Amino acid sequence: MIDVEKKVVKGVEEYKMEIKKLKLEGNKGSFIVKDTDAWYLNALRRYIINKVPTMAIEDVTFIENSSALYDEIVAHRLGLVPLTTDLETYFETLKCKCKGAGCARCTLQVSINKAGPCIVYAEDIVTKDPKVKPVYAKMPIVKLLEGQTLKLEAVAFLSHGKDHIKYSPGLFYYQQYPTFKIKEHKDAKKCVAVCPKNILELKGNKLKVTDETKCDLCMACVDECPEAIEVKGSDKDFIMKIESWGQLSIKEILGKASEVFNEDLDELAEELKKLK
Repeated sequence: MIDVEKKVVKGVEEYKMEIKKLKLEGNKGSFIVKDTDAWYLNALRRYIINKVPTMAIEDVTFIENSSALYDEIVAHRLGLVPLTTDLETYFETLKCKCKGAGCARCTLQVSINKAGPCIVYAEDIVTKDPKVKPVYAKMPIVKLLEGQTLKLEAVAFLSHGKDHIKYSPGLFYYQQYPTFKIKEHKDAKKCVAVCPKNILELKGNKLKVTDETKCDLCMACVDECPEAIEVKGSDKDFIMKIESWGQLSIKEILGKASEVFNEDLDELAEELKKLK
C-alpha cells in the first residue's frame, strides 16, 4: 500500500490518499485508490491525455517517394508511430533555451532510406539518439515494389495531446469501487447466470462475490434479482486503470501528470495573489 499525502488549502481538513496496486504488467496497470474524489481522478485523466509530453514526428521532408502512397499519407503514418521518450534529456520547444527555434535539446533528426521490393516498418526509422526509437518495430508504414524508393528526413519533438492526439501517452479511466449487500433468496441463482464477469458464486441460497475489483457496475445482477443483491459504487474509493502506448512507463506518466498539475496550481496561486 502506498500512502500519498494530498495537499489542501488552509482551513480544510487534510487527508491521505491510499493507492494499492492490483495489477501491473507491461504497459497496463490497475490500482485501487482510496479516500479521494472523482473530480481529482478526472483532472488527472485530463492531464494525462492532454498535458503529459511525448516525442513524435512532426515535420517531414521528402527527398524521394515513388511508393503508391502520397507524401501526406506517409507523413501522417510516421506521425502516429509511438517513439520512446526521454523526458530527462529533451525539453519542450517553447521551454527550451532556443525559444522554439529548434536545437538538439528539443528536437531530434530522423530519416528513412529504403528501396523496394520491401515493406517499410517503423524499425527502419533511423534516429540520431538510440534512446528514442519506435516502440513497435513492426508497425508497417508503406509497401515498396520493385524500383520504388522512400527517402526522407524528419524532425521529432515533444508536445502534448491537446495539440494533437498523437502526443497523448496513453489511456486512463476509472470507476467507483463496488460494494455489495447480499441477502438469502430463492432466486439468487439467477444472479450467477447473468453476471458477465463471472464473479458470483452460490452456496446454498447465499451469494458470494469472488472478486469485487472485476465488477464494472453493469447492474445486470440487480436487474435480474433485486431482492437478493444490491450493488453501489463508492464516492470515495475508486478503481483506476491506465494503459501506456509505450512512449513512457506508467510510473512516468502518473508522475509527470502530477508534476504538471502542481505547476498549474502554483501558477494559478501566483495569479490570484496579483488580484486586488
